[in-house]
Amino acid sequence: MQLSVSSYSFAQYLKKGKMTLLETIDAAAEIGFAGIEFIDLPKELSKTEKLELAAALRERAAQKGIAMVAYTVGADLWQPDPVAREAELERLCDQVDVAVALGAPVMRHDLVRKLDRTGAGRSFLGMMPTLAENVRVVADYAARCGVKTCSENHGFVAQDSYRMEQFMTLVAHDNYGMLVDMGNFLCVDEDPAAAVSRVANFAVHAHAKDMLICPPSTDGGKGIIVTRGAMGLKPTAIGRGSVPVARCLKILQRAGYDGWVSLEYEGRADCLAAIRDSFRRLSEMLGLDTTVS
Repeated sequence: MQLSVSSYSFAQYLKKGKMTLLETIDAAAEIGFAGIEFIDLPKELSKTEKLELAAALRERAAQKGIAMVAYTVGADLWQPDPVAREAELERLCDQVDVAVALGAPVMRHDLVRKLDRTGAGRSFLGMMPTLAENVRVVADYAARCGVKTCSENHGFVAQDSYRMEQFMTLVAHDNYGMLVDMGNFLCVDEDPAAAVSRVANFAVHAHAKDMLICPPSTDGGKGIIVTRGAMGLKPTAIGRGSVPVARCLKILQRAGYDGWVSLEYEGRADCLAAIRDSFRRLSEMLGLDTTVS
């Protein structure tokens, strides 16, 4: 496995104007990461502007000698209205074009944002046939572009390992897999190691993340994620929370996964310091060279 970092990990600096998207590549390379992934490029940009920015990011990564490993975007594929469905599918196919411009071999897209109050949308199981049909449309388009698609255990609805296992089995598309985020399982009160072991065989990309289980009132509730079962989670650097990161990495390896592992840090501590700390710990867990520039 090789280590990469998500641009989301630098969100703290990006929001404060202390760093640009291009500079996240510089920082990633300086710390020692072999690759980088980007989340949704700014929504206010037109498709042409996104393609131009993607090309610039790709060029900077090449200059710094690190790989562009993935592009992760939001989506809501539960669209009972036919017009809304077509619009969302077209938007996601446009995002595949951005992934191509980035040079990213993998694109992660979300599945659904929330449950409905009536009809099939009241449960994830009820949504699954429609979601699977829509996923296949995007996966087919991406396959023609040389990009593999996947979805992450993310968003409180499509998050539990048993739900993701059922969904991956239903989709059954060779160009579609799962982004396994070992930390996100805590958001639905699942044991991360057991959850990763259930879905490891579907992994086409992975996120390393750590969070500390705590009361929801911790730190006055600031930066605390409240789980579906009303527990609290405080995002931390790797090795400082409740996620058995080293075990999860071993589980992925035993399942035959040998792809990228991207650090995703979303805590309130200084992000650059936390990213450096996490890089060192992840490198040690994987037996990689821990020399940091």
